[in-house]
Amino acid sequence: MSPASATLLIADDDPVALALLAEVLTGEGYAVRSASSGSECLRLAESQSFDLAVVDLRMPDVNGLEVTRRLSALQPGTPVIILTAFATIDTAIEAIRQGASDYLSKPFRMEQLILVVRRILESRRLARENLQYRHELQDRFGVQNLVGQSPAMVEVYKLVARVAGLDTTVLIQGETGTGKELVARAIHHASPRADGPFVVVDCSALAETLVDSELFGHERGAFTGAWSARRGLFETAAGGTCLLDEVGELSAALQAKLLRALQEQTIRRVGGNDWISVNVRMIAASNRDLKKRVEEGSFREDLYYRLNVVSIGVPPLRERLADVPLLAQHFVDKYARLTRKPARGLAREALDVLGAYHWPGNVRELENAIERAVALSTSELLMPEDLPPQSRHERAPLVLPAPQMTLDEVRRWYIGKVLEEVGGNKVQAAERLGIDRATLYRMLRRWAVGGDVEE
Repeated sequence: MSPASATLLIADDDPVALALLAEVLTGEGYAVRSASSGSECLRLAESQSFDLAVVDLRMPDVNGLEVTRRLSALQPGTPVIILTAFATIDTAIEAIRQGASDYLSKPFRMEQLILVVRRILESRRLARENLQYRHELQDRFGVQNLVGQSPAMVEVYKLVARVAGLDTTVLIQGETGTGKELVARAIHHASPRADGPFVVVDCSALAETLVDSELFGHERGAFTGAWSARRGLFETAAGGTCLLDEVGELSAALQAKLLRALQEQTIRRVGGNDWISVNVRMIAASNRDLKKRVEEGSFREDLYYRLNVVSIGVPPLRERLADVPLLAQHFVDKYARLTRKPARGLAREALDVLGAYHWPGNVRELENAIERAVALSTSELLMPEDLPPQSRHERAPLVLPAPQMTLDEVRRWYIGKVLEEVGGNKVQAAERLGIDRATLYRMLRRWAVGGDVEE
């Protein structure tokens, strides 16, 4: 959100502090409305909408916590920054509990406030943009299973929306369990081919001796046991979409045949002489770095470029931990409905456990964890003990700086906060922290439990 389009509400009973805040934020290009008390702040909020509020904690009539609580009712979703000269962990926790987005202790540098305001407004812009793309896909195409509000997932939604109406070949890359097939299905259901079939070819599971027949079909008598002619998966997908899952596992011979099928849009059945036209959109998916496999000589370069017309990278869950609560609630709703269990959500402590885990199995592992928790739970709220044991063995999350923290814990907390602010982008995090990437990766590896941090 650009400063020119953002309107801020500031409230402080100290006239000098209020004037300084107004001057600095107006100088940054924001439209600013000032209130000298909590009650005046609420009166302004009743008559005008705001993009963000900056509120002092201690005001004589209505204090900052009460203002925050009532603002959330007057203008749901409006972020609030609490300012106070009487900083304690208890007031910080209570401020966050009442709905504050951040908490700054006086005295603070104005540059610090400006950075926090920018970050919160940018986060709000991304959330709105995410909502726009999700509503577009859901309203038009009923795509319900892509879940997340992180910047990385917003980029995925954008690409899905842009390529869905085309017949362009798409390459989806990401680790196992990140949801590559869900992205492919979203593209299919959002495309003009939505009424056609969606056929998944698991290239890693095809028997080498039968793979030709599976993909291209066979004629009667083509080999022992071929009692009748049979269409292959490519013909079955005609008029729709064919997902080549784990395409990097295909043998060199099959890579050549696939390249021809893509180029000519024709196939020939095993034992047949005639070329058959197939009108099918191809989407490929791989958990391997296909470019690296091309450099190693194990994947055809011409096939790689034929598949990689548009590339969509699906981020691992550890790089979008902010999406974990949304995904977890999505799976709670799904499995509570399927199993008719009473589960309705997750306790704060359970969410903290999920947010601290590394998720080597990505979204698939999270789904399995929630399915298990729903099956075992007898209450409406899932508790930490309902979760799989391995997810509870990671470090405890550091939500706010706590008393008597060691230097290493403070460092870990701060790096985690920066990573969250940049959506898990380690390059940006290293730049913001003023360290090189190798140092950041070394720190993350030291703190990781039971898994490596990939560079």
